[in-house]
Amino acid sequence: MMKTLINSNLKSNVSIMFKNKVHIVAAVMLSALITGCASKINETQHQQLLESFIERADIASNLSGQDELNWWHRFNSAQLNQLVDAALAKNHDLKTSQLQLKSALARLGAQKTDYLPQGSISASANRSSLADAISKESTANIASDWQIDLFGRITALVDAANASAMSQAEQLRLLQVEVVSAIVKGYVNYQGNIKKEHIATKQIEALHQSIDVLQAQVDEGMANELDLNRTKAQLSQQQALLPEIKYAKYRDLSTLALLTGHFTNEIKVDENSEVLLSQIAVEIIDPNNAIALRPDILQALYKFSQANSLSVAANKALLPNISLSGFAGILGLNNTRLVDTQQQWQVNPQIEWSLLSYPALLAQKEAQEYLSEAAYSEYQKIVLKAMNESELSLQLLVKQNNQQSFAQERFKHANNAFYQAQAMYQEGQIPYLELLDARQDVLIAEKDNIDSSISSLIAKVSTYQAFNGRWSRQLTAEK
Repeated sequence: MMKTLINSNLKSNVSIMFKNKVHIVAAVMLSALITGCASKINETQHQQLLESFIERADIASNLSGQDELNWWHRFNSAQLNQLVDAALAKNHDLKTSQLQLKSALARLGAQKTDYLPQGSISASANRSSLADAISKESTANIASDWQIDLFGRITALVDAANASAMSQAEQLRLLQVEVVSAIVKGYVNYQGNIKKEHIATKQIEALHQSIDVLQAQVDEGMANELDLNRTKAQLSQQQALLPEIKYAKYRDLSTLALLTGHFTNEIKVDENSEVLLSQIAVEIIDPNNAIALRPDILQALYKFSQANSLSVAANKALLPNISLSGFAGILGLNNTRLVDTQQQWQVNPQIEWSLLSYPALLAQKEAQEYLSEAAYSEYQKIVLKAMNESELSLQLLVKQNNQQSFAQERFKHANNAFYQAQAMYQEGQIPYLELLDARQDVLIAEKDNIDSSISSLIAKVSTYQAFNGRWSRQLTAEK
């Protein structure tokens, strides 16, 4: 079972286990099946489905601790917090999604107006001449048409529009999760590349000093050119790493700039190597809800609800359409100023049944039912994918914690070996080349330790990204 805290000090005593995976999948299928029985999913039904899901699922039940809201604050970096805030405020993908959500809400409002009578108000004046006879006429009237939702077709269409708006809201939340996670990962990678650049620069400086020493020894006949050439080869190898590291730094900076809505030359990120030493623990107060409330799961649920509502509307289209139309107005003869008018009105109840269009309506009904089944299948896939992602994130977290502990041990031993080699060289027990190799080993071990620290932090970010249901909802609430 997962311990209460998962941090870099956990080693082999940490293990992950998902209990009753068959029951989890069964709960998912059951919740989707219940969903398919209704023409829409309102908040009460939705909450009942989630509660039913949580009761039957046991997702990392012991992965608990402090609240994960604003988890990136645990890095204790004001600069990182500012980048996250800037991304949430200025990211263009988020702005686009917000506008699309407003459009979906507007379409929902427009769809709801179908419950009300539709109509127009008109006024006109007419003056004409025929065979020197001039005629005048003026009219003003109100015309209306009311589609009576006796069989629930309009309700089904409103439900579909509502589900579409809710789906778009979850899409916005999903983008927020991706943006926040990408900002934190980009920031960690950037700080790691700065540290690796320092290590490579330090190694190059040390190799230059070694070459100067070896060149003097070769000139004096105290060393051979083999050692000198091997040292120069190591120097070229380290120098070749710098362009790659500089490009990686620029790539990370470019990613952060894009996410925050800037050009790369407009953003500046200060060095903060302390981030790489962050001993943050992955703590999630309610892992079941953190999975069940993931925006991708809810988005798939709302898409299924939308398809199901459209399927209901297609079924209702096979039934008669009942409407009530009419108009009321005034008519002015022999004048164009609506004086000396006469009243006129008309009421026209109507039943229309598209019997001759039945083959086409049946085909549309069948097509929409297939789309509903496809949305149900997609929902199942999304839920299973979320399960797999959460499990993999936990397994990756354990792997990276273990690897980081090994990398730290390697760096410690390589550092001790270098000091020992330095003392032995000063006493004349080993040649200079062995001292050089020991120094090379410790610098390589230090670089690998940095890589391991970066990977461990990224794994923690990925875990929060997988268990995002609660903290992503909090971001939406703050907006």
